[in-house]
Amino acid sequence: MSLRESYGKHKKAYLAAACIIVIIGVWAYFRSRTDAPKYMTAAVRRGSITAVVQATGTINPLTTVPVGSYVSGTVKYIFADFNTRVKNGQVLAQLDPAIYEAQVIQARGNLQAAEANLSTLQANVQVAAANLTKAQANAKYELAAAKRSQDLFSSGVVSADSNDQVQSTLGQSQAEVKSSEAALEQAKAQLAQAKTQIMSMQGALDAAQTNLKYTTIVSPIDGTVVVRNIDVGQSVAATLQAPNVFSVAQDLTRMQVYAATDESDTGNIRTGIPVTFQVDAFPNDVFHGRVSNIRLNPTTVQNVVTYNTVIDFANPDEKLLPGETAYVTIPTGHAEDTVEIPNPALTFKPQMQPAALQALYKRYDIPREASTTHLGGWQTVWKLGPNDQIIPVAVQCGITDYNNTQLLQGDIKVGDVLVTAQQNTNGPSGTRAPFMGGGRGPR
Repeated sequence: MSLRESYGKHKKAYLAAACIIVIIGVWAYFRSRTDAPKYMTAAVRRGSITAVVQATGTINPLTTVPVGSYVSGTVKYIFADFNTRVKNGQVLAQLDPAIYEAQVIQARGNLQAAEANLSTLQANVQVAAANLTKAQANAKYELAAAKRSQDLFSSGVVSADSNDQVQSTLGQSQAEVKSSEAALEQAKAQLAQAKTQIMSMQGALDAAQTNLKYTTIVSPIDGTVVVRNIDVGQSVAATLQAPNVFSVAQDLTRMQVYAATDESDTGNIRTGIPVTFQVDAFPNDVFHGRVSNIRLNPTTVQNVVTYNTVIDFANPDEKLLPGETAYVTIPTGHAEDTVEIPNPALTFKPQMQPAALQALYKRYDIPREASTTHLGGWQTVWKLGPNDQIIPVAVQCGITDYNNTQLLQGDIKVGDVLVTAQQNTNGPSGTRAPFMGGGRGPR
């Protein structure tokens, strides 16, 4: 074999060996890269955070008064419709008054008859009183005559028969006095009864007149008709309760939103704080109001407890209508120029054995309330260190806007890189909340 042939043969062997070494190196490199975890990260920034409570509610007038009918009848006229502006005392509808007018006439006639009877009984009392006076005078005279007769009889001037006759006349006159007294009392009793009847008759007349008045249905307040439940010719039956025939909303230039807020949020809502809300009818407009109170009347639906937070707002153009759905944003706190922790970093937990995780907690002095219980607002975030090593850091958090959370305490500085999620060959893993802010890609 020539030297040249020998050199060519060895050159091929060296090239083959070099290729094998390169292939093995590449395979080892990619294998090591595949096995190493990859992290999604986000940088810590400084900014402002406003914590809010978001709720859905319904727009309502300040006051809505149902207008009922206290009497039954047939609707004869209607003078107001939906959206009609009405004044206090304005006629809304008229029921057929014929039967109630007849009741008034009858009640008035009964009262007049009773008053006429009263006049007669008053005259009877006067006559009975006069008869009693006459009987008393006669009895007085007969008493004097009987005394004289008795004296004369004792003196022997008159006979016993004459004296007995005088004494008998005295007894009759005294009996007549008692009879006259009884007649007077009876006349007075009849007069008192007649007066009671007149009062009853007057009450019946007043009731009939009131029922007649109620056939005219009027508005109790100034406002706008938002409900009309009757039509001409319809029968209204007010038997057990007054049927609602109209509803009048008072002053639609000032309205309220009843926002259903979760029980966990009510502790952060304060009376008087400004509120913004939007409605589907004007998706590009933002409306403003203020919290007036939280009603102490819970509503429970599928074990979810909510309270109505009442929000007052001005509606000068009457742009917003009763019943519209409002999407309310209630600010509950604000932090200016604070260190912001991206919310996904607060929920991230690396995939590793519990023993290794506890060893890291111990190595970096992570307290138990931060690593497990989250007591006192303490949590654990993971900071990306040199050589892509992750380091646990205990932090105490404040308010959140659901994208970022305020840092109160903890060894975190602006510019630090926090891990928000972990990726393996099978895709993302670990706990990761939706992240709305900026961040960096896998490392």
